[in-house]
Amino acid sequence: MLSAGSEELLSWLAVERGRAANTLAAYRRDLGAYESWLADRGLDPLEAKETDVEDYVAALRTAGKAPASVARALVTVRGLHRFLVEEGRAMLDPTGDVGMPRVPQGLPKALSEAEVSSLLEAVRGSSAKALRDRAILELLYSTGMRISELVGLSIPDLALPDHTVRVLGKGGKERLVPVGRYAKDAIEEWLGSGGRDRFVPDQWRRRSDSEAVLLNARGGRLSRQGAWVVVRAYGDAVGLGSRLTPHVLRHSCATHMLDHGADIRVVQELLGHASVATTQVYTKVSADRLRAVYDAAHPRARVAG
Repeated sequence: MLSAGSEELLSWLAVERGRAANTLAAYRRDLGAYESWLADRGLDPLEAKETDVEDYVAALRTAGKAPASVARALVTVRGLHRFLVEEGRAMLDPTGDVGMPRVPQGLPKALSEAEVSSLLEAVRGSSAKALRDRAILELLYSTGMRISELVGLSIPDLALPDHTVRVLGKGGKERLVPVGRYAKDAIEEWLGSGGRDRFVPDQWRRRSDSEAVLLNARGGRLSRQGAWVVVRAYGDAVGLGSRLTPHVLRHSCATHMLDHGADIRVVQELLGHASVATTQVYTKVSADRLRAVYDAAHPRARVAG
């Protein structure tokens, strides 16, 4: 059971900051681990000192936690102690001088354009399931939206005549995202006769499901896990295996746009990144590809060995 301070922090994050359920669940796990560690030492968060926080970070490292996991845990701990100070529950923040672990910046492994084409062409037939699956894959690659944003789409969010869709992103922030011709056609086929209507139940279990763009075979709103399974199944079918996830399609959308000359600010807006620094990782991928093409194509790119 979490302390009152942690529960209040979670409530504040949900109500005031609009954090998603998955984010709140991660915060709860990290807070629970931290408070459990403190309790084993006879402490609670209000009694923690800087040395206790440093020892906790060291314990996470010793336990073999990845740098990104340690950094995330410290962000959560720091958030708790700052909240306690701001709410007048504590006088000092013991995390103020604790350094953030350095997290190696990994590059997203985008698919090649040929691999994406192979994936999208793997959906064959005109059954309701095939129409839905084609819409899923085309939308993910066309818009670069997150899997949670995809399954959260409702029919009023679609403005297909304008080739746009309204997406509810992280923190409850809305953005308008362009939809390419192939994705638009795929959505319209899914929403037409013989598509989505085949999955509509006699009675909706939840009122919100009636407006869901994507449905499962039981007539409910398709879940994140359900959409993930669809993506992975087609990835397996074309030999991509574990290389393919919904997020890889997001990476691929961004990388391919930059490869073809898109402005990074446009890609930032498309993906819903709060900071352009988050988007800049894709420019490194494109630079690597540019170098590879240059080395292969330019007669004086490499020294003969």
